Amino acid sequence: MYLTKSGDLASTVTRPEPSRDGLGCLEDDADLKFLLEGGALQKVRSNSWQKSRFYKLLEDCMTMWQESHKAFKGDQTFSIEDIESVRQGRQSEGLQKFTDPDMEERCFSIIFKGHRKNLDLMAKSPEEASKWVAGLGKVLSYVSKLNRQQNSEHWILSCMRKADKNKDNKMTLKELKHFMRQINIEVDDAYAELLFRRCDTSNSGTLEGDEIKIFYQMLTSREEIDVIYGKFSKNAREMSAGDLLNFLKTEQIEHATLEDALNLIEKYEPDEIAKSNKHMTKDGFLMYLQQEDGLILNPAYKKIYQDMTQPLNHYFINSSHNTYLMEDQLKGPSSTEAYVRALMKNCRCVELDCWDGANGEPVVYHGYTLTSKILFKDVIKAIKEYAFKVSEYPVILSLENHCTVDQQKIMANHLTKILGSALLVHPLGDQMPTALPSPEDLKGRVLIKGKRLNKLDAVFNNNNTIDEESVSEEDERTKIKLAKELSDLVIYCKSVHFSSFENSRTKQAFYEMASFKETKAFHLAENSGAECIHHNMEKLSRIYPAGSRTDSSNYNPVPMWNVGSQIVALNFQTPCKEMDLNQAMFLPNGQCGYILKPQFLRDPSSGFNPFKLTKGPWYKKKTLHLMVISAQQLPKINKNKESSIVDPLVKVDIFGVSEDCASKKTHHIENNGFNPMWNVSFEFTVRVPELAFVRFVVDDYDKGSQNDRIGQYTIPFTSMQNGYRHVPLLTKRGDLIPSTGLFVHIMVVDA
Repeated sequence: MYLTKSGDLASTVTRPEPSRDGLGCLEDDADLKFLLEGGALQKVRSNSWQKSRFYKLLEDCMTMWQESHKAFKGDQTFSIEDIESVRQGRQSEGLQKFTDPDMEERCFSIIFKGHRKNLDLMAKSPEEASKWVAGLGKVLSYVSKLNRQQNSEHWILSCMRKADKNKDNKMTLKELKHFMRQINIEVDDAYAELLFRRCDTSNSGTLEGDEIKIFYQMLTSREEIDVIYGKFSKNAREMSAGDLLNFLKTEQIEHATLEDALNLIEKYEPDEIAKSNKHMTKDGFLMYLQQEDGLILNPAYKKIYQDMTQPLNHYFINSSHNTYLMEDQLKGPSSTEAYVRALMKNCRCVELDCWDGANGEPVVYHGYTLTSKILFKDVIKAIKEYAFKVSEYPVILSLENHCTVDQQKIMANHLTKILGSALLVHPLGDQMPTALPSPEDLKGRVLIKGKRLNKLDAVFNNNNTIDEESVSEEDERTKIKLAKELSDLVIYCKSVHFSSFENSRTKQAFYEMASFKETKAFHLAENSGAECIHHNMEKLSRIYPAGSRTDSSNYNPVPMWNVGSQIVALNFQTPCKEMDLNQAMFLPNGQCGYILKPQFLRDPSSGFNPFKLTKGPWYKKKTLHLMVISAQQLPKINKNKESSIVDPLVKVDIFGVSEDCASKKTHHIENNGFNPMWNVSFEFTVRVPELAFVRFVVDDYDKGSQNDRIGQYTIPFTSMQNGYRHVPLLTKRGDLIPSTGLFVHIMVVDA
């Protein structure tokens, strides 16, 4: 499965032969050989710091080694799994600042997940740069296709390599203890010796060859899977297609057929003989449970399945606040990279705070603070490049405009020149519309949200009459003059002031929208919930964090979604529970950044009010029976301290209307992050399932201080599958933690 030296400890325990699309088929690939040999690259940090460093791919093909000249070198490696993407050319902020344009073809950047800084590099020639990018691209592609079991095997084997201190491909008792701590499990000396003696069949005092294989199999045995498999397999050795069908119907509560069972055997069974007999072995059964069909998220919801032809105001839209900021609101850096990251996380509405800059070039930054400034045109270039890489559906640029008329004209010029045909500059159709277009109508288009000098009708009747020359931005009393060139680019998202629901109902056009500070939005929702909902049925609304959140913290978005607010803008740069909920909201429907609101938030006859809950079409009372069974291969919190082993516990939270919110947790398991088992059952009542979320949190228990977060996963209630399911875990920044997860049993029934 992995490229290893002949005789390597890892080769002893690897299972099947590499598949045709695995890394094994790249053994003779020239680009991969180039990475394994490695070479010198120019590392670029600033104009003055550009130094030659040697880089190479290690033989596990999952780890990069980098030369370091520091006195204390620390870790000189990084995992391929930590890389988000590789960009060819001068596509990072650093390379654009610190290298000449004629170096374009020699440059590339390694972009890491989370908050780690980009690695900006320059090869000796364009040809070498292309080899690095092509090779890394192939390895990244391979890693992205690894299933959870393969990730698990790799992780265990890499820990084995680290434990094999003298690299003799054998394991002593001392090395076994070291390995157990590496994989996050503490065992006493007596148990370690017992385990060692069981496997040391040759009585040689070391484990090697088949003995290591026996140890690996003992280690990775899943007792809970054995029980389930034994219950449904009439033949203890193999499960027939009929047995599997029985399991799918009775435990997984799926409307499955015998053909479905046979398809799963064909898809997941690794044993060719069992497959030819239309049987599933225990390995195949575990493979099924750990992959897409066995995960908690219903695979039908991973693709775009909703109606995308309704007006924009009928959708929740994934939205970011002060998108340019990488950290806090007062002195942190602004960066085009923040826009790239937001867009690559399916954000469809980004914000630009625009101010006059030097040399006639407008800049984006948080005004009247020490946050750094970036050029407006560089932001637009980044948006042009990344707007539609992960979703075809429209991107809204929310402009907070503080510029003089002259620099507004430059903004308009940059928008039209850089975005080209993607920029929407005219309403769709040849006559004045009466409703907003749909996400489907606006595929591949960029919309400008901002102030407009006149009504949209002027586009069709050649009326250039200006209603108002000066306009004010949100929460500002001072007015600025607005350039017609910029005003004319605002089509479907004209910003207007909100005074009352009555005024909006009688005077606000369908293309006009208001923005609400969180405090005002929550006040309106709690005191006028029904009016809020009906306002949001007809008009777009944007909610944004209070200015007092200088640390870039976030408000709870759920109450705002509960009243139908579409553009609920959050600080994307801040890892927190609120961003976990946002990621969950936009997890289904192909992660396209648009979610169709429930019918009761779109139907004018609806009487729904989340703050005064009554019976109605929205009230579909369910009971969630949830058993937290086990976890597998939880990561260590303190990686620098070998003796530090996690004491995991699981907390399950329900978010939704206030009557549905609840939280329960398991006891903690001492000193076992490798295969802790709880077998704890919970029961929750959910009254409005279409607005509910389930959040799994795994913490490292600490008696004397706050628990440390190990991982979490949040999912819409209606997107869960029943039955025995694996739950992936994400980092605090929302990235998948490979090879780890929870194993649960879910049963949702009518209450």
